[in-house]
Amino acid sequence: MSSAITPLLERAVAGERLSPEQGLELLQNGDLLELGRAADAVTRRLHPEPYRTYNIDRNINYSNACTAVCDFCAFYRPADHPEAYVLPLETLLQKIEETVALGGDQILLQGGLHPKLPLEWYEDLLRAMRKAFPQVNVHGFSPPELYHFAKISKLPLKTVLERLKDAGLGSVPGGGGEILVDRVRKQITRGKVLTDDWLNVNRVWHELGGRSSATMMFGHVETLAERIEHLERLRQLQDETGGFTAFICWTFQPPDEAPWYDNRKDGTDMSQIPPSGGFEYLKTQAVARLYLDNFPNIQSSWVTQGEKIGQMALLFGANDMGSLMIEENVVAQAGTVYHLSLETIRRCITEAGYIPRQRNVYYEYIDEYSPDGSALSAGSAGSPESVDLPVLQSP
Repeated sequence: MSSAITPLLERAVAGERLSPEQGLELLQNGDLLELGRAADAVTRRLHPEPYRTYNIDRNINYSNACTAVCDFCAFYRPADHPEAYVLPLETLLQKIEETVALGGDQILLQGGLHPKLPLEWYEDLLRAMRKAFPQVNVHGFSPPELYHFAKISKLPLKTVLERLKDAGLGSVPGGGGEILVDRVRKQITRGKVLTDDWLNVNRVWHELGGRSSATMMFGHVETLAERIEHLERLRQLQDETGGFTAFICWTFQPPDEAPWYDNRKDGTDMSQIPPSGGFEYLKTQAVARLYLDNFPNIQSSWVTQGEKIGQMALLFGANDMGSLMIEENVVAQAGTVYHLSLETIRRCITEAGYIPRQRNVYYEYIDEYSPDGSALSAGSAGSPESVDLPVLQSP
């Protein structure tokens, strides 16, 4: 390892802030195991408790119709495509009912950039969900969606967010972040929010008292310096607002095919980019833990990495195993499908040396904890570990 790396790791472990140049040095020249040890030390400093967490939610894609063209997305359909859909309210409420029965306390609600649905449609949807399931948090509408809502409604972003919050929006997921560098965003997507506006959606939401998560999808056309630029933009906004609860990164998953559009028209054939493996994932997550000194939580991405790497992420800076993910459609559509049961998630945490605890979107424990770790029950819906948890697919 470079002699310049050790003092950088020591500074980060001690809580000192790394510069972009130092972050890049770690990505370029850091040894994986040394980075992992340092990231784990930071995590233990921030989370000395003997617990590591998970949550139970369901990713409901209310629609796959989208006006944006993302070369990496095998899920979306143009609005006039025969496979485009908008879920009926009855179907959506049934999915929430099933989630609650399995111990879930949250719905991750996302869709495409639908060209015709008015803001009132989303407000009515949220009100119906809140009326039927007032105990369920709606972690909904990624920043690209929220920016799109403001555009089609011709209303100020703050007004849109206030109305959705009043209707029942509880928190905002970090989807659509990809890499927060306009050069990259313009190369891999068209018709989608650029960097400053993605950040500003979160800024305004935080100013309204809301919380959100932040993400990064890497391993495609970005440079290592652009990964650090992405982390720097997130860190700057967190300094400003303090509204991010967690950071989640994952590797680009090449789509098997996308026959409904020509993803080669600008010379970017993302289906031919080889996927990054577990080494690159763990290294990038470790550097993110060292760099994002103002982010309280880092979430593992077993959905894209699988059980073993997802578990190892707990030793490379993550303090959370993420969601049981009762339903997931977007990554699965690209051809990457990992399914973990609740028992497996809890076992992964236990084997890593910690006690598993169920948490909510604010990283508050919502289960009942027995000191010997032998009996945990959901705080909101009974004991989910006694239930056989299926993976339910959207129509």
